[in-house]
Amino acid sequence: MSLYPMSGNFVGIILEAIKALDPYRDRLRIETDDISTLMVGPPDVLFAAMRDLFVSAAASGEHCVLSAAISRGCPGEPDDAICGVGLSSSRSEPLAERVEAAIAAVRDTTETGQPTAAQFSLYVMGTGTHMDEIYGCIDFLKRSGTFDRSKNFCTKLRGDAGAIFATIHEAFHRFGDPEGHVTLDITVSANSPSKA
Repeated sequence: MSLYPMSGNFVGIILEAIKALDPYRDRLRIETDDISTLMVGPPDVLFAAMRDLFVSAAASGEHCVLSAAISRGCPGEPDDAICGVGLSSSRSEPLAERVEAAIAAVRDTTETGQPTAAQFSLYVMGTGTHMDEIYGCIDFLKRSGTFDRSKNFCTKLRGDAGAIFATIHEAFHRFGDPEGHVTLDITVSANSPSKA
């Protein structure tokens, strides 16, 4: 992931926002270079850490963007125990029940007070039922309370940052083969001068 504050004080904003990762550091592997930060860990921790980092940066009032590529089950990566997603129990549920559980999870999310917009794409790979999973995810998104509109190749969300990150987490966690490769591309924005 990469964080982009649109400000002359981008260094100060980033350094202050990074403090929001402190409560998660013992449960994540974090590696930073001059382009991006790799965070490896369980989805619940990963999405909470990204949310808190983003909300902290956006609290500056400056236009801030977080861009991330998120993956689970990649066949080319080592099976790292820290990434345990625990999907097998939830995957015994029929698709319709997973949609309802995802909607309930977003509805029960605590608000952060940070208005946010996001767009993301879900990629479910390597299964014969991938379109069923994608259509189930689309049904969830349209009923999530954060759905703004469909765009070419992605879905736009709008709402409180807590609900936005919860929606993206639920899309990642509840849809796609639990043993398959699932990825997300996300872009999250706050305080944009062009809110359209």
